[in-house]
Amino acid sequence: MPQISKQKKDKIAEQILHHLFSTSPSPQFTASIAESIARDEEFIKAMLQDLKIKNLVSEINKNPSGIEYTRRQRWLLSPQAFDAYKKQQSQSQQAI
Repeated sequence: MPQISKQKKDKIAEQILHHLFSTSPSPQFTASIAESIARDEEFIKAMLQDLKIKNLVSEINKNPSGIEYTRRQRWLLSPQAFDAYKKQQSQSQQAI
């Protein structure tokens, strides 16, 4: 598999964060994120794990009934990232 530059990984991470922001507050499965961005699920999962380490996304391992998932995860923007995105969106709309 060819190496992806840091710049391209940053753009893909930005796309992931934008997707999670646009679907917020509903958490998304890794597969649905990968489908919307048109990327491989394993690659998106690795990117989401990196974003989790940076505290930009939160991982949800339980379904709404409280039963733990064994093979899947849902993802949600962290509150700090959501506030930053919301602030950025309002600033860009005021500039128009």
